Amino acid sequence: MSETIFDLLRLNSRLLTAGDRLVASVGLTSARWQVLGTMIAAERPQPVAWIARDMSGNRQNVQRIVNDLERDGLVEFRPNPHHRRAQLVVLTEEGKKAYDQAMQLQAPWVNSLSEGLPPEDVAATRRIAATLRLRLEEGDVVDA
Repeated sequence: MSETIFDLLRLNSRLLTAGDRLVASVGLTSARWQVLGTMIAAERPQPVAWIARDMSGNRQNVQRIVNDLERDGLVEFRPNPHHRRAQLVVLTEEGKKAYDQAMQLQAPWVNSLSEGLPPEDVAATRRIAATLRLRLEEGDVVDA
């Protein structure tokens, strides 16, 4: 399993680099793309802390990315009726457009990347990755 984890870490690095190259033409990075995707998946405006939680990310890092997205007009902050200080992050039309453009680039890329992989292997990989992530999130694994 240790070798598998090292392979996953190397894969993550390669995916981030490839993602950065893929979406650079629409003014995004992998990190910005991930934040926008998390916001779209949530289907409603959320504060930064919730976006970070949904991404299993660090709130401060997500805040920095959201601030950059806001500066570039891809998101905006709105008052949160449930919390004075935790503003809601809302996608702008420009943000939706950038995300849609990124996804149009992503579809042929991911199809090419997965060419020849048996669907049952892809499904098994996803189940294993999800199980490991959940174990880490739930604290079922003792920290060394």
